[in-house]
This record gives sequence, structure tokens and C-alpha cells, in this order.
Amino acid sequence: MTEAASASTHRTWRLAARLVGFAAASLCLGAAAGVIWWLVVKPPAYELNNNGGAMTTERGLSQFIAADAWFCIIGTVVGLLIGIAAWRWLRSLGWSVVLVVLACATAAALTCWLVGYRLGPGDFSARLAAAQPGELVPIPLTLRARASLLIWPFFAIIPVLLGSSLGRDDEEARPLLRRRVRSADEAQ
Repeated sequence: MTEAASASTHRTWRLAARLVGFAAASLCLGAAAGVIWWLVVKPPAYELNNNGGAMTTERGLSQFIAADAWFCIIGTVVGLLIGIAAWRWLRSLGWSVVLVVLACATAAALTCWLVGYRLGPGDFSARLAAAQPGELVPIPLTLRARASLLIWPFFAIIPVLLGSSLGRDDEEARPLLRRRVRSADEAQ
């Protein structure tokens, strides 16, 4: 009994280590994605007028949407990577791998958002108040469409769903006899 109990405890610790490692890797991937998001997005800027107003160009207005679009593109790639890694490393969890993937992908998305925001230009209202007329004040790097956060878990779950529905089932018995491949001599 003690050997079986120690083997079970060893398996539990190994699984816990894999889960913690997977969660840490997901957060690191989210942080790296935040840096990439910060590098590829150039936040639009408002120009301060003499009368205290601020304006931006049409191109600046389109850059508001570009930050969210880049977040979604990066989230698609990172989500797929998280899903593939989860299916390869954690498929033995069974159906609960879905919950792990959803939680880790959402945490990675939030980490990306936080890192991108922190690396961005900072608090907009303080910079706008300190700006002089004619000066350009970039907006903060943040998400405007909160639904962009859903892209990450959505694409992370796709490899898990495909792997579980199209992959080999470990619980299904393997056939005793395999089909014999006919050689060219037997075909004649």
C-alpha cells in the first residue's frame, strides 16, 4: 500500500508542477506579447490648441482601432500556442484541461494588456495638463474594445477541442489484429 500511495503522491506532485509551470509559461508569454504589442503599436497623439482644446487627425482616429486590432492578432497567435502546449503537456487532465486553458489564456491576455499599458506613455490626463499649446500628447496604450480579451481564450481552446475530437482516444481499446497491407505480389 505504501508504494502505491507514494506513487500516487509522486504523480500528483508531478502534475501540480506541470500545472504551475504551464501557468508561469502562459504569463511569461503574455508579458512577452505585451512588449511586442508596445513595439508594434504607435499610439495616436492629440495636439493641444491655443484655446486649451485638443484635436487629432483622421489617421489618429484610425490608430485608436489599430491598437485593438494588433492586440487581437497577437492574441490569436499566443492563444494558439497556449492551446497547443496545453494539449501536448496537460491532456492527461481530461476535461479539466479546458478550464486550465481558458484561465491561462485569459491571464496571459490580461498580462499583455498590463505590460503594454505600463510600457506606454503613462497617465494621459497628467501629460495633457502639463502640455504646452502645439505639443503632441500621445494617448495611453490600452484596449478600447474589451471584447478583444475574448480572442485569446477562444483561439487557445481550438487546439484542445480539435485534439480531443480528432485525436486518438487513449481509453478506447486498440484492435487485436491490424489490417494487413497488401503487397504488389498479392494484388496480382
